[in-house]
Amino acid sequence: MVIRVFIASSSGFVAIKKKQQDVVRFLEANKIEFEEVDITMSEEQRQWMYKNIPPEKKPAQGNPLPPQIFNGDRYCGDYDSFFESKESNTVFSFLGLKSQLASKAEP
Repeated sequence: MVIRVFIASSSGFVAIKKKQQDVVRFLEANKIEFEEVDITMSEEQRQWMYKNIPPEKKPAQGNPLPPQIFNGDRYCGDYDSFFESKESNTVFSFLGLKSQLASKAEP
């Protein structure tokens, strides 16, 4: 499974851009394979994202804002959930991945 980060490349909101960059930089820095999915370029991908976010995770009003993070088809969470997992050092669990610490050990 590949981590998919749903982003909006043409967002006019600086806060959204910073959150998207934070997620992408973290994944790159930790060499976690991921794919960026730009919802501003594909209505089909935008609708897929909206449809696959669990109802209890959707905002009371409006649509969920990017970044939204999935592992394959499994919803991981939004930026706030990602940030919380980063702060508590549980990102790999949040993403549904095994910790890379074991794979980095040299024989």
